[in-house]
Amino acid sequence: MAEAGSARARIIDALMELLADKPLEQISLGDIARRAGVTLADLRGEFSSVIAILGAHMKEIDNKVLSSDLSDMIEEAPREKLFDVLMRRMEALTPHKQAVRSLLRSAARNPGLAMALNGFAVRSLQFMLSAADIDTAGPRGMLRAQGLALLYSRVLWVWVDDEDPGLARTMAALDRELSRGARWNGFLSDLCAIPEALCRGTSRWRAQRRRHRGPDDETVAA
Repeated sequence: MAEAGSARARIIDALMELLADKPLEQISLGDIARRAGVTLADLRGEFSSVIAILGAHMKEIDNKVLSSDLSDMIEEAPREKLFDVLMRRMEALTPHKQAVRSLLRSAARNPGLAMALNGFAVRSLQFMLSAADIDTAGPRGMLRAQGLALLYSRVLWVWVDDEDPGLARTMAALDRELSRGARWNGFLSDLCAIPEALCRGTSRWRAQRRRHRGPDDETVAA
């Protein structure tokens, strides 16, 4: 993780700040260097491209989630653990919500950017799956990570416009997507192996989700 205040950290922060104001295709290396207060030589010494800076930012988010206290998930089923991990990931992204919205819009217009971001997402989500005690080994594990990357991107589109502090729409969308994922050729077939009623976790996301659910939501998540 980049040390706070270091040139590397300032460069990552500068790109996310710029993304909140304008699309990625309008941001130059010079813009980033000026916002970060570094020279282009300093920037080149840390990163090879703007895409590399985005990859470093995603790794920073990974580290925040993975270094957090996950002990409250020990007794949860894999599906519930994954739900909690992904909600924690979006919580870590909250300061950058405007930047994420901008990036999603740019990726929708630029297939090359979308492919690059997908590669970063697959690597990140392999770690999120592992944090949820879901196997990521071999071709099946790669398929899980790729499927989860597609699923997660759809939830992000809901999250960037969810202004509710409790993130009710986001949680409902994540519930639906995980349920659909469980039916995708078995890619997440083991996530629903244990009924939610048997899970005794104390995650605050679980408590919030139950408060916001209606009867139809409970049926989908069952």
